[in-house]
Amino acid sequence: MGTPVEILTHLARTMGFLSRIPMPAAAFKNDDGKVSKLAHYFPIAGLLLGLAPALVFSILLALHTDALMAALIALLVLTLQTGALHEDGLADVADGIGGGSSREKRLAIMKDSRIGTYGALALILSLALRAAALAAIARETFPFLAAAAFPAAACLSRAALVWHWQRLPAAKPEGVAASVGQPDEKSLHAGLLSACLLAAFLLWPSLGLQALVSSVITVGIVAIVFTRYIRARLSGHTGDTLGACQQICETACLCALAMSV
Repeated sequence: MGTPVEILTHLARTMGFLSRIPMPAAAFKNDDGKVSKLAHYFPIAGLLLGLAPALVFSILLALHTDALMAALIALLVLTLQTGALHEDGLADVADGIGGGSSREKRLAIMKDSRIGTYGALALILSLALRAAALAAIARETFPFLAAAAFPAAACLSRAALVWHWQRLPAAKPEGVAASVGQPDEKSLHAGLLSACLLAAFLLWPSLGLQALVSSVITVGIVAIVFTRYIRARLSGHTGDTLGACQQICETACLCALAMSV
């Protein structure tokens, strides 16, 4: 694992990669840019990113704010933290898969920064489903307990991202995804284990064992199905497919939790 200083440095680098939150410059000294070495920290970073929106969500609910409005505001906080990094990937993948008739055309569309109809619909549905799921959870339990869904979903979905990343080769050898490396089996297993343990700590006491089991199983199934689908369409991962995997799995996780409470 390394010394406490090394662990904090790696976690700061991970947070710097996954968010817009400023990190100490010292953490990036002698950094070679190989983010794959930090993959097992992704679930922990996801948990940390979910804390601020969870706090906002619980406070708004405690003030008797409408549950859907509270969910949307909390999701706004999460998006501001991440800079819509994963949402951008979801939109690009939706446009590429929806509009491309071949692997080459799909990759070319995904590289285009402009958003199309499929991408716009994907973003709308992702936001709407997550907000509706969070509101449904809030209506069934206490504010503080409902807020646990935020860090848990953020944690599990980033473990799914690591699974997708590790299981597929880079779709473009010259692309950004190839330049940051690929996690090894050890990093994957460490990330999956930490995500499951953190989710158990967050969800079992708050939303119950059924919610925990259903969310973990749902995220696992969705990650596997999405990864196989991308293998068939693109023959490998890109930075966009990593973001899309996280968004789809986070949405699936929250929906599973909403149907379990």
